Amino acid sequence: MLERLQYILLDPGRILDAGCGAGHGAKRLAERYPGARVLGLDFALPMLQAARSHDPWLRRVLERARVDYLCADFASVPLPAASVDLAWSNLALHCADDPQPALKELRRVLKVGGLLMFSCYGPDTLKELKSAFAAHDGAAHVHGFIDMHDLGDMLSACAYSAPVMDMEVITLTYADVGALLADLRATGQQNALAERRRGLTGKEVLVAMRAAYEDLRRDGRLPASFEIVYGHAWKPAQRLSEDGRAVVTMQPRRAKGV
Repeated sequence: MLERLQYILLDPGRILDAGCGAGHGAKRLAERYPGARVLGLDFALPMLQAARSHDPWLRRVLERARVDYLCADFASVPLPAASVDLAWSNLALHCADDPQPALKELRRVLKVGGLLMFSCYGPDTLKELKSAFAAHDGAAHVHGFIDMHDLGDMLSACAYSAPVMDMEVITLTYADVGALLADLRATGQQNALAERRRGLTGKEVLVAMRAAYEDLRRDGRLPASFEIVYGHAWKPAQRLSEDGRAVVTMQPRRAKGV
C-alpha cells in the first residue's frame, strides 16, 4: 500500500486511516506526509488504546506527526462531508458484512479530487484451511471474502471515478496447523460468521482437519494462501444532486475584448 503511493501525485492536508487497528499505518502515513493531519479510525476501542500506549519516544513522534484517533465505524464516519484528502483502509474492509456502505461513506468525507486507497482479503484467502475443514465437517469455519471484480463494481455504484483494481496471492508456510491458528488468533482473525457452530469445536473435527491439511504439506511446510485485493479511485465533481437532478455549473460570460 505505501509503495503504491509513490506513483500517485498527492499532497494531502488531512488523511483518514479507516480501520487503523493499532495505529501502525497511521504512523507510516504521518511519516510520509509530515505536513498532513492523520486521523486513525477504528471501531475497536482496545486497538485504539494500544495505538495510544506506544513507548514515550514513539508518542513524541506521533505528536509531532499530528496523529489523532477516533473510535467509530467506517460505515458511519463522524466527520463533515468533503473534509479528507486521502481515505486509506488497509486490510479492514473485509470486516464489514457489506463493504458498499463503507465505500459510500468514505466517498462522502472525501473532498472532490480526493483519493480512496484500500486493500482487503480476496476469496482465495485461507483456501487450504477452508478445504481441510470442509473435508470432514459441513460447518462454516473460514470466512468468505468478496471478489475483486465485485469490489470494483461497488466503487462504480458509489460514483467513484477511474477505479483501479488488482490483486496478488501471498503464500505463507508453517511447520504445523497449530502455528497457523496461533498466528491467526494473534492478529485478531477469528471466526465471527453468523452461521458458525456455537460452542467449542469438537476434538474429532480438529483432528480430521489437521489430517486433511497434512495432505497439502510440501517441502516439509504447510501452505496458507492470502489473496490481497488492492483498489484505488477518486472522488469526481458532483454531476447529480441527491434527488437525481443534474448539477450544472454556471459562469458569467466574459466581456468582449477581455
